[in-house]
Amino acid sequence: MNRFEPNLRIPGPTSLPSPVRDAGARQMINHRGPEYAALQGRVLARLRAFFRTSNDVVVLTAAGTGGLEAAIVNHLSPGDRVLAVSVGTFGERFARIATTYGADVTRLTVTPGAAAEPGLLREALTGAEAFRAILLTHNETSTGLTNPVAELAAVARELAPDALLLVDAISGLGAVPFETDAWGLDVVVTGSQKSWMVPPGLTMLAVSGRAWKAQETATIPRFYFDLAAHRASAEKGQTPWTPAVGIMIQLDVALELMEREGAAAIFERHHAVAEATRAGLLALDFELFADPRFFSDTVTAARVPEGLDWKPFSAALRERGLVVAGGQGALTGRIFRIGHLGSVTLADILAAIGVLEEVSLAFGRPVEAGTAVAAAQRAALAVLGTTGPVPAGAR
Repeated sequence: MNRFEPNLRIPGPTSLPSPVRDAGARQMINHRGPEYAALQGRVLARLRAFFRTSNDVVVLTAAGTGGLEAAIVNHLSPGDRVLAVSVGTFGERFARIATTYGADVTRLTVTPGAAAEPGLLREALTGAEAFRAILLTHNETSTGLTNPVAELAAVARELAPDALLLVDAISGLGAVPFETDAWGLDVVVTGSQKSWMVPPGLTMLAVSGRAWKAQETATIPRFYFDLAAHRASAEKGQTPWTPAVGIMIQLDVALELMEREGAAAIFERHHAVAEATRAGLLALDFELFADPRFFSDTVTAARVPEGLDWKPFSAALRERGLVVAGGQGALTGRIFRIGHLGSVTLADILAAIGVLEEVSLAFGRPVEAGTAVAAAQRAALAVLGTTGPVPAGAR
């Protein structure tokens, strides 16, 4: 890591590998020409492999929230009954989008820090009137947990076989195991600024045959986010509207790096740095926030200890080059979050834990110098053996 750059440890945007940054400086190409058609073809094929799907994948120029909106407006009609399973801020956002467009939304809301366990979904669906769609969050960055989507999807398929499964996988897909087809998911949404190691600006959706069929009768108006228009244009190697050409070029490079590293190695690296983060925080006497059974391998949330003023503590971290995320909504000032996804190495995490240790000592917290970094390193090496993780796009 360049010592003049911050150690950006937020849940997104994530740091960019050097080849991806270099790709951002390339000259523009004609988005209606053969060069762009070839670029888009490579990106879509590579995305299908990481989505683990044979379904169509659509790339939209928008943030991840635009992808969530596209999932709603293309597949629902006003008045459709929707079950929104929310475990935090972003699950609530998905529900709000559906409500905004006139869906009849029933919320299954779980206490922050807890996961949506299959038994809760089973209870909500048993004897209930049919739902048109079920909204699920794969990885909730506001609380640092990963929902058991495979098990949730199995319950939904058993008790609500006609419901569309719409999944926010923005902050987990590409970093942890995920199976679009094997889990029977209909629409899966992700965003470029997370595990994919590129700037914000693209959202990518996998769309099942059931979902395409649902679009034929869905009546919520859509124009820019009309997925059918994007699919038709993709058949000609184009997009219906001007795409974010520069970010597509960067995504092409990032996906090539991910292919070289391989999915299994990517998942192992993310698990190792997550274990290192958690061990380091525990050694610094921070209490982890989420249910340990469902810890996320892309972001860790920890409680702000009683008596510690988060704002000056966070400012002191920034002064030393470490940028972490605070809590959101009702959790503002109560938790902080460390992102460890995308182009992240064990060295990045050890440096972050070192700064947290230094600032903790400066604030008079009872920690022993050197123990947290050592604990973090031991935890990572327990996953990796003696070789530390280096991403394909190592800086």
